[in-house]
Amino acid sequence: MDDLVPIKTGKVVKPRPVQAASIPGMLGMFQNEWDALVLSAFASEQQLHTTRQELSHCLYQHDSACRVIARLKKELDEAKTMLAHLERQAPMAASTAVESSAAALSNGKRAAEDNELGPDGKKIRPGISASIITELTDCNAALSQLRKKRQIPPTLASVDAVERYTQLNSYPLHKTNKAGILSIDIHQSKDLIATGGVDTNAVVFNRSSGEILSTLSGHSKKVSSVKFVADGELVVTGSADKTVRVWQGSENGNYDCKHVLRDHTAEVQAVTVHATNNYFVTASLDNSWCFYDLSSSLCLAQVEDSSASDGYTSAAFHPDGLILGTGTTGAVVKIWDVKSQANVARFDGHVGAVTAISFSENGYFLATAAQDGVKLWDLRKLRNFRTLSPYDENTPTQSVEFDHSGSYLAIGGSDIRVYQVASVKSEWNCIKTFPDLSGTGKINSVRFGPDAKYLAVGSMDRNLRLFGLPGEDGAMEPES
Repeated sequence: MDDLVPIKTGKVVKPRPVQAASIPGMLGMFQNEWDALVLSAFASEQQLHTTRQELSHCLYQHDSACRVIARLKKELDEAKTMLAHLERQAPMAASTAVESSAAALSNGKRAAEDNELGPDGKKIRPGISASIITELTDCNAALSQLRKKRQIPPTLASVDAVERYTQLNSYPLHKTNKAGILSIDIHQSKDLIATGGVDTNAVVFNRSSGEILSTLSGHSKKVSSVKFVADGELVVTGSADKTVRVWQGSENGNYDCKHVLRDHTAEVQAVTVHATNNYFVTASLDNSWCFYDLSSSLCLAQVEDSSASDGYTSAAFHPDGLILGTGTTGAVVKIWDVKSQANVARFDGHVGAVTAISFSENGYFLATAAQDGVKLWDLRKLRNFRTLSPYDENTPTQSVEFDHSGSYLAIGGSDIRVYQVASVKSEWNCIKTFPDLSGTGKINSVRFGPDAKYLAVGSMDRNLRLFGLPGEDGAMEPES
């Protein structure tokens, strides 16, 4: 082993590749490496683009899920709120019913209405008492005496002025998706206008300021009739939901529902207020009309005509208050004695349902509207003395209204026409025709303002339209 001598050798050096042996070979090698690097960068770019698309899709799904969760949470909260509201109302309704029953047992009236049924299975009504009849009779005597001294007010709009009437303004009071104004009433002294719409709401509108004072929401179907009572602090509405509501005005201008009356079993078509402002009558398609005491909203009498099954489509008190006129689906006009609730006269001759009824302030004339136009009746001789047929047989007359002085008569159908009131033997001339600017071809309600200074019109669109002389009596200037 001592004889062994270590041999030292150098490190092995790999020979250069053939490509690196020359400059062209090296350039080719560099080109290949560059191509591989570019290809790798392109693949990375594609993978990044794909990843970004997947991330965007995930973010969109996340956002959609958040929106759905938020909507479901909102619906859940609304459902909980409504349930809590109903739970609070249930005991209140029960306690109110108990209190009402107790009060009824104490005075004997409400108990008779709510708890006692007659042999025919219908509610027993208290009836119109002798004291109420005396009140109605005294009112009739006073108004009749005043009517004999009545003179046409000097402030009444002249025929020449009416002939120059044009549209003053158009106010969108009701909803667009359920358009249509079915009823209008005007409070003469305060110049307030109430409208009832297809959208289930009634609206109280101040003409002078051009503003909505209050929207009366509560009915579940269209409001077919609306009336002011007394000084305008009360409004009575009748609806296709079979109910009548009494609304009380408050200091802030809003109207709150005071009573809900459910004495009818079909659509309530008409509401009319007695001259005393203490009583009102509702007429329904259930072939009955109800006489109510306004202060208590108690139905004192519910009258049905056993000789016919036609429902009532219109109703109006005579200006003196002892006579009630009703129109039926069977084209008949019935005159009732309010004191005895007896049908004392009936007028035949119309075609189609009697859609509107209006007594003249002079107490002698009655105008009724139906499919065949307007018929004028002489209440002294109980006969038809004139028929106005402004439209063709396929166009019903929807509205008819005397002005407060009894000097003009307005008719609404496919347009609006104003007639000058004359005597039984004289001709009733049409002095002005207004086109239907709503484009619906159906005028539902026409009412005269104080002293016939303007005309309020409701049709099957959402707008209340006012016609008059621009700038007169506080009227708004036409829209530009």
